[in-house]
Formats: sequence, C-alpha cells, structure tokens
Amino acid sequence: MSRSGGLGSNSDSSDRNSLNRSQLLDEFRNNRSPHLQLSDLGKHVVEFAQDQHGSRFIQQKLERASQKEKQAVFEEVIAHAHPLMTDVFGNYVIQKFFEYGTPDQKAQLTSAIRGNVLNLALQMYGCRVIQKALESIDPQQQLEILKEMEGQVLRCVKDQNGNHVVQKVIERVEPHRLQFIIDAFVKGNNNDSVFTLSTHPYGCRVIQRVLEHCLEEQKRPVLEQLHTNIKTLVTDQYGNYVIQHVIEHGALDDRDRIVNEIRGDVLKFAQHKFASNVIEKCLTCGASHHKNMLITEVCGNPNDGTPTPLLDMMRDPYANYVVQKMLDVADSPHRKKMMLAIKPHIPSLRKFNYGKNIITKLEKYFQKQNGGASLFSSPSEFVVHDMMPPPSHAHLGQPPLF
Repeated sequence: MSRSGGLGSNSDSSDRNSLNRSQLLDEFRNNRSPHLQLSDLGKHVVEFAQDQHGSRFIQQKLERASQKEKQAVFEEVIAHAHPLMTDVFGNYVIQKFFEYGTPDQKAQLTSAIRGNVLNLALQMYGCRVIQKALESIDPQQQLEILKEMEGQVLRCVKDQNGNHVVQKVIERVEPHRLQFIIDAFVKGNNNDSVFTLSTHPYGCRVIQRVLEHCLEEQKRPVLEQLHTNIKTLVTDQYGNYVIQHVIEHGALDDRDRIVNEIRGDVLKFAQHKFASNVIEKCLTCGASHHKNMLITEVCGNPNDGTPTPLLDMMRDPYANYVVQKMLDVADSPHRKKMMLAIKPHIPSLRKFNYGKNIITKLEKYFQKQNGGASLFSSPSEFVVHDMMPPPSHAHLGQPPLF
C-alpha cells in the first residue's frame, strides 16, 4: 500500500531542462561517457540527481560506492536536500542515502526533514522520502518525525500522499508510541470518527493498518466503533474492506458478532456488490458454525414448499458467487442440503446465465466423478464429492484491494 521509491519514473520530464544541461550530463545521456564514476560528478551531483537517467546512475553507483565516494556525493546532496526531496527524480537519490548511507548521513538527512515533516508528508515525492526514512532510522530519530505529526494525523490520513506516511508510521514505529494516532480516530468528532474514516478511500487503509499492528487495548475501541456500524460498512465501497479485514485477522468473538449482524439478511447482502464480498470472507475465514449458519439460512426448508433464497441467489450477478463459495467450503451434510434445495429449481435456473453456469459446472463435475450419472439423482442416491473452487467475482466492479 505504501508508495516506495524505485530507480525513477519512466517519463523523461527532465527534457524540460535540455537547453540548460551541462556538457557532462549531455555526454552521459548520449552514451559518450561509458566509464563515468561518481567521483567525476563534482558539482554536477544535483543536476544529475534531478535528471531521470542521471538519478538512476547515482542510485546504482551508491549501492557499491566506497565511503569516500558516498561522502563526496552526500555533501552536494545535503546542501540541496529540500529541493531534492520533492523532486520527481531527486527524491530517489535521497531515499538511496537512507538505505545505503552511513549512520551520520542518515542523521543529517533526518535533521533536514525536521521542521518540514507535514509539508513533505503531503507532497507527492516528499512522502516517499519520509516513508523510507521511517524504515531506515533508529527509534529516537523516528520520534523526531512523530512529534511534528501530532495534531496533524487526520489531515494526513485524508490526503492522497499523507495517508501513506501514516500507514508507514503504524507499520514501523513501536505500538506504544502510536496512541496519539488512536486518540485522533476514537476521540474525533463525527466527521473524524472510525466509521467515517472506514468509508474514506484513504482512511480505510489506515484503519486496516491499525488493526494489523497496534496493541489489543488500542484496537478494541476502534473495533467497538466498527461493530456499531456493521450493516452500513459492509455495503460501503471502502468500509467493506475494513470489515473483511476484521473477519480475516480479528478474534473469534469479532467474527461471531459480524456473522450475527449479517444473519437474517444473507440474501439481501449476497445480492449487494460490496456486501457479497464480506459474506464470501465469512465463508472463507469463519469457523464451521459460521459457515453452517449462513448456508442453512439460504437453503430454507425444501419440504414446506416455500421458495429457497438459493433460487434468487443463483440468478444474481453477485450472489451466485456466494453460492459457489458456499458449495466450496461446505461440509458434506451442508453441501447435500444445498443440492437438495437447488434440485426442484433446475428447469427455471437453466433460463438464467448465472444459474445455468453453476448447474453446468456441477453437472460436468459430478458426471466425471460418477461415470456419467446425473448430478441430481434421487436423494438416497445422492453422492457428495469435494467441489472445485469457485472463481473470484472481483472482475464485476469491486475496487482493487489496498
């Protein structure tokens, strides 16, 4: 999720400076300096760092450079640290020094960041420098950066660049140092609540990092606010990811509470573009009693003549994938229960693409396993086999995972 630096952008926007390019850089760009070394750059370090090809050259050389070569380059870099940190190509050179520089060089760069943390965190390239710094410096230096973020957490969380910095802070800083972030979420007003952030395109990512890395006593108030809004969050384009995260990584008690909220409305949620993903996650990561509870609800009672919810689910563009997931995870008795509930509706289901696809798949599989015998023989002859795993329905419009 976090933005990280590479060897530079593919777009050669450094052509903007082609008229002012030095002879050294021009010869290098035109492959007329095949034996160029870092020691040859002299006062041209910054110019090279702000050029796509020159930046890549410095980065590659720094990985194998001697201490003397590094220091010569660093002296030029530290003198122009701020413009390089926010430059499309220069930021990668700064990152490389955080990765391969000496402890003293890292300390000097951290000092250069101090006093400008917020501006860098909100800037497209500066945010990458801070992330790399957090990965590379010691805890005491991390605290120097954190001090400037106190009181600015929510502003960063809601920013397209700043949210990556907050995520990196949560991932790399000792949890007991992160209480100021938790307080900003839990004690915020209605516009800054855990619920609001969970439905925000950037905030939802940060909430997930909190649930991954923070202490139980820090996560619990966040989880409690989530539990009070389960039914709204599961249908939200961003909130559904947060709830899926709780199901996958949370405690059994949290999964129990989520399944109990969904229980009674499985059909409605299965037919929803986003909530259907939450049900699939319950089926994949839930305990046996969670799966059985959800499957039993949609099977209905085939003996009382009432239509089974499975009929509508198999005809639905989202819910049909939930049915396939149920078939995949069900134990033998519950898979048989599903098949018996589906059996009376075969003729009508064949008229719908989604239902027809499921039936065709199951018929082919069972015929292969039973020497050509029909999938839906009499109940007494019904043979249950392991199901083939269903495809994901991410292609139906679900936003990409974070």
